[in-house]
Amino acid sequence: MTRRFAFAMASVTTAGLLQACTPRKIEQEPPAPVALFNGVDFAGWKVDDTAAEHWRVVDGQLDFDGVKGDLWTSESYEDFQVELEWRWEGDSQGPRQRPFIEPDGSYRLDEDGRQVTMLVEERDSGIYLRGNSKSQVNLWEWPAGSGEVYGYRTDGSMPAATRAAATPLLNADRPVGEWNRLTIRLIGETLDVWLNDLHVIVACELPGVPESGPIGLQAHGSGIRFRDLSVREFAIADEQAESRVSGSD
Repeated sequence: MTRRFAFAMASVTTAGLLQACTPRKIEQEPPAPVALFNGVDFAGWKVDDTAAEHWRVVDGQLDFDGVKGDLWTSESYEDFQVELEWRWEGDSQGPRQRPFIEPDGSYRLDEDGRQVTMLVEERDSGIYLRGNSKSQVNLWEWPAGSGEVYGYRTDGSMPAATRAAATPLLNADRPVGEWNRLTIRLIGETLDVWLNDLHVIVACELPGVPESGPIGLQAHGSGIRFRDLSVREFAIADEQAESRVSGSD
């Protein structure tokens, strides 16, 4: 744990230096959260034929049967904080060997250079950010725990600080069948994630992440439920935002 926090502090320091060049300041008091799901129907969501077959509203919750069909918000978001609760439902996808991840984002290797793995009951889903599968916050049963940004951690072209920061500081998942509380904040290219009130992803820079896009709930073969989904949109006061408004270079 000490090594992981050391890497996290290095990532935070690097992120701070990067942000010093292009500061993005959110307003002092962000607006109240707006519900993303009304607990009754799919108002505010894009539901194609596939999603309609495998998602339903049960007891005021979004229920996915674990087959297929991602679910996307109708609206797009730029700088925001999304909050939700999620819980695994039904059987797992079966036992699978899954790797341990080091604090720098690399896979743990044994003395013979082979990946060190752990047998888990496979469950997998995630939250897509700004319409982009690469900037997905993973929900799964891997040893590292939920919150990881797999698309950035495994991209060798990304800065070392990004690959390290995309790895959760600790496994904060609750036991299967219990509700987990997730908070995701994306300001510019900076991502923070809290899982069950623990800050598991700290100031992770996501180079190239889209400036705007919808929020998505991933279908990845595991039954899952979501509830209490809400979003806060932040007003940004920086030179970049002012340039977009004024139309200047």
